[in-house]
Amino acid sequence: MSTPTRTAAPAGTDTPPQRLPLLALLALATAVFITSLTETLPAGLLPAMSADLGVGESAAGQTVTIYALGTALTAIPLTTATAGWRRKRLLLAAMAGFAAANTVTAVSANYPLTMAARFVAGVAAGLAWALLAGYARRMAPAHLQGKAIAIAMAGIPVALSLGVPAGTFLGKVLSWQVAFLVMTALTVGLLAWIAALVPDHPGQPRGAAKPPMLRTLRVPGVTPVLFVTLVFVLAHTVLYTYIATFLDGLGMGRSTDLVLLVFGAASLAGIWIVGALIHRRLRALTLASVLVVGTAAAVLALFSGTPALVYAAVTLWGLGWGGVPTLLQTAAGDAGGDEADAAQAMLVTLWNVAMAGGGVFGGVLLDLAGPSSFPWTILLLLAPVLLVVAAARNHGFPARRS
Repeated sequence: MSTPTRTAAPAGTDTPPQRLPLLALLALATAVFITSLTETLPAGLLPAMSADLGVGESAAGQTVTIYALGTALTAIPLTTATAGWRRKRLLLAAMAGFAAANTVTAVSANYPLTMAARFVAGVAAGLAWALLAGYARRMAPAHLQGKAIAIAMAGIPVALSLGVPAGTFLGKVLSWQVAFLVMTALTVGLLAWIAALVPDHPGQPRGAAKPPMLRTLRVPGVTPVLFVTLVFVLAHTVLYTYIATFLDGLGMGRSTDLVLLVFGAASLAGIWIVGALIHRRLRALTLASVLVVGTAAAVLALFSGTPALVYAAVTLWGLGWGGVPTLLQTAAGDAGGDEADAAQAMLVTLWNVAMAGGGVFGGVLLDLAGPSSFPWTILLLLAPVLLVVAAARNHGFPARRS
């Protein structure tokens, strides 16, 4: 895995190397880290953000919703509009968007401006998510494409295991604004890294046909993958967005950063397992992820009064969730075939529809039923997810990958 960057294809070509260009893939992983952390950072900062912005915690939670809404509304049209752009140029533009949006979020003193900045960050994420998995695939030979995506997607659990807890800690010790300014500094450094070390690839040729989305939906296996994406992400987001509030209700509010650290460390283990086995065991890994997250929700629903069991449940939750982005991105690419780019754009859109829906739905549940309703909601949502994955054994989540 630790191969030198000279194995990357020369700029301007679209021929994958015979080995993994590790430094280039780690740059993509850092881009995923920034994208994921920008999205989820408010989860550990909601009490402080709500106090400084003069709104309730459910309203502060909508900073996650508006981010996801920006992605959901723009991912498909922006992916279509920029299909001909060279990939490095597009990635640099997306990362610059994060730098600008996080800076405005940090200096904003009022709720509407903060929400506007978060929407812009979501637009940048729409570009990034639709681009990154395909970019990683194009850097690798066919037999290593799953591992290439796993390396790139490792930025998600790293954001959860290190980024969110560190941001939560900075929010306690200094201020939540400092956490967003640190994000800007990281992004500026990443822009230089991408410019120096990431190989370029062309976009679609001018005039190339773009597959209609409805035609992509008729490709066998695409619809089950999209359904699982929508509902699984919704189930996860309902609790994750309000994890600080949920822990407050258990008397564990002071341990939010530690709980998030445990979750993220377990997520790293989950993505390592997925990266090692995905080439042969995509279906089994997806089924296991649903069952492990469901078990974690059951423990939180029944035994949340015991802190040790809360930590055990969070460990299971992270272990089951860590590899899910890689599993679903790979499943969508496999199922889409010649229309994989369209399938990926639809997956990104539905992923962020679910993120937005989770923020709104979780806020409604918080106001009407309290945070104890979150684990039960996860269990209800995961039941149809498990059924669809189990049924899609020929297309979508096949027993054998081609």
